[in-house]
Amino acid sequence: MLDLKEKDIKLLTSKAGLKVLLSQRNFDVEKALRRIKYEKGLLNWQIKLLKLQHYVTENNKRVIVIFEGRDSAGKGGAIRRITQFLNPRSLKTVALPKPTLEEGDQWYFQRYVSHLPKHGEILFFDRSWYNRAVVEPVNGFCTEKQYDKFMSEVNDFEKMIQDDDTILIKLYFSISKEEQLRRFTNLQNNPLKKWKYSKVDSQAQELWDQYTHYKKLMFEKTHTDHAPWKIINANKKGVARFAAIEYIINQVMQGKPLD
Repeated sequence: MLDLKEKDIKLLTSKAGLKVLLSQRNFDVEKALRRIKYEKGLLNWQIKLLKLQHYVTENNKRVIVIFEGRDSAGKGGAIRRITQFLNPRSLKTVALPKPTLEEGDQWYFQRYVSHLPKHGEILFFDRSWYNRAVVEPVNGFCTEKQYDKFMSEVNDFEKMIQDDDTILIKLYFSISKEEQLRRFTNLQNNPLKKWKYSKVDSQAQELWDQYTHYKKLMFEKTHTDHAPWKIINANKKGVARFAAIEYIINQVMQGKPLD
């Protein structure tokens, strides 16, 4: 039998708690309690993010946050929660489709340069130029020469961005093979979300080791002093989101108080 503390009972009988309980198909108090605590914790972090955005705007900072990770690692969901209450006037979220023929003839980084933030803006990349480091070579979307050229240029490209007074934050959401399979299965069985399951997704489990190989090369060559990677355990989405928000705030504020 579940041993509920007084504070847990207060949470469950609050307006938010009752809403969660009533939304369940199966009456699961323990699951509802976890959900309520998550939502309450998320709201506290979202308030801090609003303060962070105000700091960025008032101080004319430019911030880029890159979200990378395997398919179904929770990158898009994390970005949606992070940006949920932020002012859209000083915010950009970019998730680029595959390059057009014209873009394919350009310098690889050109299509990303055109989206870089202005002063006072925060930019979130749902996948970034690091497509060429992992997804493209694994799936045969680029040549070996194109891959090698990218790997030889990317650190200098990032240093150039940072030297132009831009804060660059690189997050990698890491999930297990078993968790990825579970999420893929849920997507396929959900009529409202099955559209998210792509051809690339369908091959992700089979190509798991190839993704791991290129991921390790990416970390070895692009985890630099000026632009390090932050690897986040994303098997639990809520924990991953909180960790990502905390890291973003710490990287931008660098020890300064968040008023």
